[in-house]
Amino acid sequence: MKKLSLAICYILISVFVFAQQTFTGRVTDAASALPVPGATIVFGSSGTVVSDAAGNFSLRLTPRSYQVTITSIGYRKLQVSTAFTADTAVFKLERYDLFLQPVEIRATRAGDKSPFTVTNLVRKDIEKNNLGQDLPFLLNQTPSVVINSDAGNGVGYTGLRIRGTDGTRINVTLNGIPYNDAESQGSFFVDMPDIASSVNSIQIQRGVGTSSNGAGAFGASINIGTNEFREDAYAEINNSYGSFNTRKNTLRAGTGLLKEHFTVDARISKVTSDGFIDRAASDLGSLYFSAAYLGKKSTFRFNLISGKEKTYQAWNGILQDNLRESRTYNSAGTEKPGTPYDNETDNYQQDHYQLFFNHEFNPSLSFNTAVFLSRGKGYYEQYKAGAKYTSYGLQPAIIGNDTLTTTDLVRQLWLDNYYFGNIFSLQYKKNNTQFTIGGGVNRYNGSHYGKVIWAEQAIPKDHEWYRLSAFKTDASVYAKLQQRLAAHWDVFGDLQYRHVDYDLNGFRDNPALLIKNKYNFVNPKLGIHYNRNALNAYFSYAVANKEPNRDDFEAGTDKQPDHETLHDVELGLSKSTKAYSWGVTGFYMYYRNQLVQTGKINDVGAYTRTNIPVSYRTGLELQGSLRLNAWINVNGNLTLSSNKVKNFSEFVDDYDNGGQKVYAYKKSDIAFSPGVTGSGSLALVPFKNSELSFISKYVGRQYLDNSSNASRSLADYYVQDLRLFYSLKGKAFKSIDFIGQVNNLFNRKYEPNGYTFSYVSGQALQTENYVFPMAGINWMIGFNINL
Repeated sequence: MKKLSLAICYILISVFVFAQQTFTGRVTDAASALPVPGATIVFGSSGTVVSDAAGNFSLRLTPRSYQVTITSIGYRKLQVSTAFTADTAVFKLERYDLFLQPVEIRATRAGDKSPFTVTNLVRKDIEKNNLGQDLPFLLNQTPSVVINSDAGNGVGYTGLRIRGTDGTRINVTLNGIPYNDAESQGSFFVDMPDIASSVNSIQIQRGVGTSSNGAGAFGASINIGTNEFREDAYAEINNSYGSFNTRKNTLRAGTGLLKEHFTVDARISKVTSDGFIDRAASDLGSLYFSAAYLGKKSTFRFNLISGKEKTYQAWNGILQDNLRESRTYNSAGTEKPGTPYDNETDNYQQDHYQLFFNHEFNPSLSFNTAVFLSRGKGYYEQYKAGAKYTSYGLQPAIIGNDTLTTTDLVRQLWLDNYYFGNIFSLQYKKNNTQFTIGGGVNRYNGSHYGKVIWAEQAIPKDHEWYRLSAFKTDASVYAKLQQRLAAHWDVFGDLQYRHVDYDLNGFRDNPALLIKNKYNFVNPKLGIHYNRNALNAYFSYAVANKEPNRDDFEAGTDKQPDHETLHDVELGLSKSTKAYSWGVTGFYMYYRNQLVQTGKINDVGAYTRTNIPVSYRTGLELQGSLRLNAWINVNGNLTLSSNKVKNFSEFVDDYDNGGQKVYAYKKSDIAFSPGVTGSGSLALVPFKNSELSFISKYVGRQYLDNSSNASRSLADYYVQDLRLFYSLKGKAFKSIDFIGQVNNLFNRKYEPNGYTFSYVSGQALQTENYVFPMAGINWMIGFNINL
């Protein structure tokens, strides 16, 4: 508890404030003199502020002259030198005669007066953390987030949970286009290496949130945007190097606005790492290309986002009891006699093609549509010792007088898929009314097949022992209305209809099982928002429904899973000023028929998820920030929650007598749902163009299953990082940035992820826990040149 107090005490610190005065200003339209809300005003390295609804802003500054940069969507950038004055300064922005707003992003995001729990990150927040680790690690400081990494250092396969909600229940969109895998419903960010280098903004919605496209948002959603306009030409070379031979090399450039209509942005990246875990190496490459035509009333944009990954498998974990002997042991590849198999790897390429059209009919009415194709193909390769011929569709081999029933072999399990579709939105905004109609339809065509590429005896090369197809259609439509009722009060209504059609033609271990299921979901959301004098309050109630994953259907024709339903209530209160901000959110998430692992065996002897009638999450999220003066900033958040399953039955294999034993629990904790999470940062500016940040994270105990058994859990942990940033300005270049970061400064040994299974043997319950250790103290340095 002392460490937790240390992690969040930053938001409670109070120190003396150095002599500063308040600079006030107003941003207006140069032609009409109307206020420009939401403009970003940057006072060099001394502070950044955003104009309010009346175009006003204020910031505490040391009296002197400042180089001020002001930007706002739809306006030309303004750069002026201004002296500190006691009077209100007025800055006038000239409009672009172009339609610049990325409507496809705005359609699915929650606005500043929407009654939902959100965190917004802008490019500046993302860039200072981007040293090569995967996207979940860049979100680690946001509320209620827990991250993990198979390789132990954030490169390769990574994951995150939000309020205990795993990746298969987090809706992810890329420029409004669905990103979740259609079958598993998870998001594999390893397939988009270094996507953070092309991201302009991210919005995280906790809870059900507003209606989105694609997979059901069953506890959280992440909306990633890359389509924002950049006025000036730029070129950047970003390089980083660190522990475990981790390297990131990125080259990115953009033309800015050409001939008042065209822009082109491009990036290539290479990320490699040996990983903290033995042989958990990653070799990742990516390409980003975006070209746009910007007209007075219309815009066209084409994106190509390509990623290719090769990672040595590290998804087996390490037996928890063996951690003291070796925290880096990797069992993958060890079925091969002698040295581990050197190509026990996962190999996958994913290419995203996105074509957008936005049109403004008039200042109040705009339209967006986009078509997309995501093409994925790849395999993972494994060495299997003593594999049965019958498991590969073959009869035992007869060689001379010997009959062989097993052989060593190397196999590849392939996935070959196309995911394509369309999204659209029509948005009306005038006076006190905002109305949006939107939706989309997408289709997934997938092929699963397996090949034996080598066998010690009697299997021909490239023998294919299964080929199965899977299809899924997902169509939805939503309508959203935000209406000003009276001064300071807005109401919000959102209604979504979603249709899902599964057509699954068998499974690898059960090829004769054919699934044809249809789902029709209605997801309503209602809420109210209050805003006055920087004080915001909101209340919302939302319903989400979610279909099972592909693997859930392998339970068999007589044990088909039901869909899941979530009722979410959010109540929030916050206040934000130039010197400080604070917020508190209360939430209650009530689940019906949530699918969880119970240990129960399905028709083919495999463990599968089972619907449980009632479970819930309830808690408080606290946030705060304090700008003590021009060189001290403090931020922190803390989540306290209770996450329970009611009337849970655990099934355990009985090796003594056969069958399974059942253990009943009246109320127990939901797996991987810590009761406490918190993070904090203390940022110091020791001298101009520099920042020294102390970054902390605390995660409470996590249970590996739903039994609340401490012997099947992950210990709580507190991790402290240290980051130093320095920017050198020049005439031949915009800046050269140096970033140095030490992760896990106190060398804490911790494991944020794992799995467990139990069995009865020798008349006693036996448990084996497998965990995924994170690296001890490690470091990264970055060197970025901005031309």
